[in-house]
Amino acid sequence: MGRGILLFLIFGFPLLCGAAVEPCRIEIVEKGSGWPVPLVELRTTHNVRLVTDNAGVIAFDMPELMGRVTWFSVVGHGYEAPKDGFGMVGFRLKPEAGKTLRAEVKRTIVAKRLGRMTGGGLFGESQRLGRELDVTESGILGCDSVQNAVHRGRLFWAWGDTIVPGYPLGIFDMTSATTAVRPLGSFEPPLRLKFTYFTDDKGVPRAVAKMPGSGPTWVSGYVSLPAKDGDARLVGTYVKIKPPLEAYECGLCVWNDSAEKFERHRVLWAKSDSSPKPTPAPEGHPTFWKDARGKEWVLFGNPLPTLRCPATFEAWQDSSTWEVLKPQESLVSAADGNPVKPHSGSIAWNAFRRRWVTVFMQNGGKPSALGELWYAEADSPTGPWGKAVKVLTHDIYTFYNPRLHPEITPEDSPVLIFEGTYTHTFSSAKEPTPRYDYNQILYRLDLDDAALRPAQGP
Repeated sequence: MGRGILLFLIFGFPLLCGAAVEPCRIEIVEKGSGWPVPLVELRTTHNVRLVTDNAGVIAFDMPELMGRVTWFSVVGHGYEAPKDGFGMVGFRLKPEAGKTLRAEVKRTIVAKRLGRMTGGGLFGESQRLGRELDVTESGILGCDSVQNAVHRGRLFWAWGDTIVPGYPLGIFDMTSATTAVRPLGSFEPPLRLKFTYFTDDKGVPRAVAKMPGSGPTWVSGYVSLPAKDGDARLVGTYVKIKPPLEAYECGLCVWNDSAEKFERHRVLWAKSDSSPKPTPAPEGHPTFWKDARGKEWVLFGNPLPTLRCPATFEAWQDSSTWEVLKPQESLVSAADGNPVKPHSGSIAWNAFRRRWVTVFMQNGGKPSALGELWYAEADSPTGPWGKAVKVLTHDIYTFYNPRLHPEITPEDSPVLIFEGTYTHTFSSAKEPTPRYDYNQILYRLDLDDAALRPAQGP
């Protein structure tokens, strides 16, 4: 063997084998609008799964398929690719290094997907292509079920169980962050929402609601209320949980603005043989309401109101001022007249519609038992609620605890924003969606959309 050939085998051949392939940029956009579509999954014929990021992008560099015409099956949760002659849903593309390919999907849902709000790699695919490099990582990979409150000029966010890189079981006593009250410069994708997290002395997001006792702490009923001293108090209702998902204590907690954490105010209920079920509490998603006499109340419910109290800190902590409400058990589908039973969600006053609106998850929906979301309206926050229109569906996946964001949009805007938790939990999905699973996804409804008219009455 010659010296030149030997040197090539030692030094040159490994370099050739290990040479990096410049990715092909695959963009998935909505037909008609051209908006990028996050959460569109492409599957190859040998079962590799690729998912678009918040810019609707996939960085494709699979060496076995570069330069080859490749079939991609599409799973889009309300965004569909065309069917071919065999009824297969997808399209063919020829990925090549350094090129940009664009494919269109048709939106079949009423709601418009804006993007993922939490977790890691929000623009992970784009960053592999040298774009969106100013987007930094928070160190959080998953967040469950949001709570929101406007407090002292900031929008406070709090999430339940939180996944971190070091271990699947991460933070179980609520994580929290703040933003401006109106943090979005646009209501079109790609979504860029930067949170300022409450962190430890190392700059790592931390728990903000540790309460005495074992197991996770979940906080809801998150609201800022005026007190007699003229200051505002950020408050909530906590629940202590033991395996599998059993509540054993419930109580009130108050945010300490100096320490930047929740502290236990008082216990409302502790599980015992004589008291096996929780007592009524100001939990769920709050909203403010002024009655015909001008008295202001705060209503608590998930989705429809189940309790109210005068909108002051003193009334909130005094259970003698609480009034239990009986919510409407079901709504009527505008499409077929069948009953639609709410499971979770929230309500809000909408100035554009001049009515109360709700977005809620259906209990026992189809095709996903806990992934079908509906929209409805009412003249009063306590109902009766009118006919409901389905606005969002999922392909055997859960999307629970939707939360409206009336504070984010300008008054009289026809745009209604809501989010929810996207997770394979409680579904028959065999595999979680990479990066997206157990995270919050933001959607938009256009209230002047003709598809919503059946819910809006005459």
